[in-house]
Amino acid sequence: MLVLSRKLNESIVIGDKVTVTVLKVDRNCVRIGIEAPAEVPIFRMELLEDRHENGAISPVSGSAPHGFE
Repeated sequence: MLVLSRKLNESIVIGDKVTVTVLKVDRNCVRIGIEAPAEVPIFRMELLEDRHENGAISPVSGSAPHGFE
């Protein structure tokens, strides 16, 4: 895992098309903004874990469930 530190309004670029920006920092909560093309699926990890635990997705399928965009 790559670990990077960012300050408010600083960004990280992933590949050629994804940018992650720190929008707000408040005690133990960080708000981020993600700019990416519509075809790039973006999910919160807890949603994928919950769907996996309920048998909705395969852990090795590599495909993302629909309806979480």
